[in-house]
Amino acid sequence: MHLGHIELNAPLLPDTLAALGDTEAVLVPLLLSRGYHVKQDIPEMAAAARARTRVAAPLGPHPHLVDALEARLTEAGWGGTPRRTSAVVLAAAGSRDPDSKADTARTAHLLAARLGVPVVPAYASAATPTVETAVRTLLARGRRHIALASYFTAPGRFATECAQQAPWIAAAPLGTHPSMAHLLLHRYDEALATSPAARELASA
Repeated sequence: MHLGHIELNAPLLPDTLAALGDTEAVLVPLLLSRGYHVKQDIPEMAAAARARTRVAAPLGPHPHLVDALEARLTEAGWGGTPRRTSAVVLAAAGSRDPDSKADTARTAHLLAARLGVPVVPAYASAATPTVETAVRTLLARGRRHIALASYFTAPGRFATECAQQAPWIAAAPLGTHPSMAHLLLHRYDEALATSPAARELASA
C-alpha cells in the first residue's frame, strides 16, 4: 500500500505513481463524496502516470460510513436523551459540486434512519448551510440536544472549527475506525471487479 496526497502534503500523488513505474495500481480516494478531486484531479494524475491504474469510487455514501459515524457519536456521549429533543449536524468540508452535496445529503439520510432523529448536513466551506446555521435551524425546531457528527477522515482545521460550534457534544473524525478499513477494501475490490479483464472473464 502506498500513500499519495493530491496537494499540500508530501508525497504528492504524481510522485507516488512515478515510483511505481509501469506496474498495475488501484487508486482508492480517501474522499467522502464526488467532487473536483474525484472527477478531475485524480483521473488526470492517473492518466499522466506510467502505472496502469484503476480509480476506485470515493468512500461515500456507504453504510460502513454510517457505522463509523454512529460509533464516534456514541463515544462522544450520544444516547440517553429523548429523540424528540435530539438531532445531529453532519459537518462536512463542503464543495461547489452538486454531486458532492448530494452524496453528503445521502449520508445524512442514512444516519437519520439509523439514529431515528433529524440529521442536517452542514459545511465548513464552499457550500451551505454552515454548521452555525444548521444548529440555529434545529434549535428553532425545539431540538435542544444537538450533536455534531464529524464527517472528516482525519483531524484538521475544518474538523476543529466545526467541533467548536457544537452546542452539546462533538464526535471525533472517522479516523481509523474498523469500518473505514472495511470500506477501503470494499472500494478496492469493486475497482478490481470492474476492470476490463474482470469484465471479459465474467462474460466468457
